[in-house]
Amino acid sequence: MQKTFRIIDEDGIHARPATALVNTATKFKGTEAFAEAKGKKVTLKSILGVLSLGLEPGDTLTLITEGSEETEALSALQEVMIKEGLGELND
Repeated sequence: MQKTFRIIDEDGIHARPATALVNTATKFKGTEAFAEAKGKKVTLKSILGVLSLGLEPGDTLTLITEGSEETEALSALQEVMIKEGLGELND
């Protein structure tokens, strides 16, 4: 499953919001979670991976979940993106 977001936070995705995404992804043990942007795909369970995407305002980020709890994981990650003011759905 996947959902695409447009980054709206004026600072992009930096350490604090990256940590919120990683902590959320890590809760779902039976599910792999990935972030894809700018032609690069990284695990959402690594803060360095997320930060390495260098996401800035206006960039597009796709969150991908695969596994036994993919629906719940994607829903929780979407909530973090929107509640934290990081991005808006871009589907």
